[in-house]
Amino acid sequence: MKLRCYSPTVDKINGRRRWAALLSLALGGVAIGLTEFVPSGLLPEIAHDVLGDEYARSRPDAVAHAGWMITAYALGVVVGAPLIAALTARLPRRRLVLWLLIGFVLGTLASALAPTFGTVLVARFAAGLPHGAYFGAAGLLAAALMGPGSEARGFAVVLGGLTASNVAGVPLVTWLGQTVGWRIAYLAVAAVFGLALLAVAVSVPEAPAAPGGSPAAELRALRRPQVWLVAVTAAVGFAGFFAISSYIAPVTTEVAGLPSGVVAWVLVAVGLGMTVGNALGGWFADRDLRRATLLGFTGMIVAAAFFALAAGHPVGLFLGAFLTGATSLFLGPALQSRLIAVAPGAQLMGAAVNQSAMNCANSLGAAVGSVVIAAGLGYRAPAWVGAALAAVGLALAATGYALERRVREYAPVAAADVR
Repeated sequence: MKLRCYSPTVDKINGRRRWAALLSLALGGVAIGLTEFVPSGLLPEIAHDVLGDEYARSRPDAVAHAGWMITAYALGVVVGAPLIAALTARLPRRRLVLWLLIGFVLGTLASALAPTFGTVLVARFAAGLPHGAYFGAAGLLAAALMGPGSEARGFAVVLGGLTASNVAGVPLVTWLGQTVGWRIAYLAVAAVFGLALLAVAVSVPEAPAAPGGSPAAELRALRRPQVWLVAVTAAVGFAGFFAISSYIAPVTTEVAGLPSGVVAWVLVAVGLGMTVGNALGGWFADRDLRRATLLGFTGMIVAAAFFALAAGHPVGLFLGAFLTGATSLFLGPALQSRLIAVAPGAQLMGAAVNQSAMNCANSLGAAVGSVVIAAGLGYRAPAWVGAALAAVGLALAATGYALERRVREYAPVAAADVR
């Protein structure tokens, strides 16, 4: 089953404007990476500001309580992705991307200015609503800009903004928040969204909605068993990455015995791996989507096992972190392309559902990792859990492709019987 996101309209622009448009869409991905991941490094500052009384009684409890703002954002992604995809099926893609960026600007500003923790949670939920639809609509635009045969690389460009933000942007904005306050940090993130909005408005060409698109057509995609199978594959298999990444800090300090200041550099290694894996994954998925998916999950299993075995040594820790990030994001363009391919006539829904699945993976991986640590199995245990979850993802992916092949083989036979 091939992915087709080609649009003759956007194909008419010249090469320079094409790359300006792609970079503008990627800048939106950078800003999303900032708004999603910066809270992890600023939870103590946020807890001190909006949970002052609780912070005075128990700093760990207040920080844990503040972590709900991360959950609120993830919940917004899960809810908003399919909902916005259905409601905006007839909206031209460029216009949709612009409205989504406006939503990000408003949601991030509200997060920075919210006076109480309750209003912060509401603002974070609202800020998460456009997330999945943005990667869906911007990814489809980028795929069309790349042209036939390079669609997955178009998705990789937009996802590349997210990975790039983890290498430099997140550490920088985290430092800003620790230095001058978390609210200033979020105002800076809102400014990046505003810059992306202007860049898209100037450089991205008009692009129509998919022919025949409608809310009903987008929602019909959810009736296809293959869509749910691929979504579950992504949610379970990709949870292996989050089982590891969620506990990088204690592995660095408690297992490898390194100072806490090294944690940021280990996260940079993860981000560099994600950047490399994303670029290679987009190129590979355009050539053989099935092989890219199966190879990606196999690589995740090997990388997770290596991390579990080698994380006690500094070199093993950094190499394992890089490989974990690389193999996981190698899968990113393939899973995105796969979900769109199994949702013909509802490409936006397919692309958006992938983001919902990824946020489910985030919650699942962190939760299962927490369970094995609480059971006394140690800080390496989440990596073994990650390998097991990736193995389940591999089995589900192989099952999905096998079922698809059987359907294709059966169809001609059934047609011959009818004749």
